Amino acid sequence: MATLEKLHTQIAKLQARAEVLVAKQSSGVVAKIHSIMEKHGLTTADIEAHIGGSKKRGRKPGIKAAVKTSTSAAKYRDPKSGATWTGHGRAPAWIANAKNRNRFLIDGNSDASTPAGRKVATVAKVGNYVRGPQAPKYRDPKTGATWSGRGPAPAWLASANDRTKFLIAGATESATQSKSPAAKKASAPARKAARKKG
Repeated sequence: MATLEKLHTQIAKLQARAEVLVAKQSSGVVAKIHSIMEKHGLTTADIEAHIGGSKKRGRKPGIKAAVKTSTSAAKYRDPKSGATWTGHGRAPAWIANAKNRNRFLIDGNSDASTPAGRKVATVAKVGNYVRGPQAPKYRDPKTGATWSGRGPAPAWLASANDRTKFLIAGATESATQSKSPAAKKASAPARKAARKKG
């Protein structure tokens, strides 16, 4: 009966023979490719151009696509390793968790003018939507629970006819939300009268 050691040595010998055969075959294939390229006057640049130009047809299995080089200038630099990042694509590990990326900015970028310790004011977009946690607008007098006015209303406020009772001092509510259904009904005749006069 064959022992485990003998089987391992046989496997190692067979793997070595297989590697030699692969090397011989690949050198033969490379020699054939080289002779064909010389015969037709082709260079590796011609092949790369052909592979890069076949985007419409799709990539053939086993053929690697030409690597696209980035023309963007580096915007961020890691002070420890010197690695750079353009600011596009997935952020590298050295900057991914940084709350303030300004300290990694490379000199000469337009964003470098803001001091590192100062928060940059975000430009308000259409609708004045501000991201992040908001100050509470409403408070439940019984439990002290608060709500910012964003998202679904909590149960203690959803069933209220007049939300102004729950407003926190200093917080304002939009005109459409501040009117209760009863107030809207009462103001309807006043609006009609104003239209007739005007």
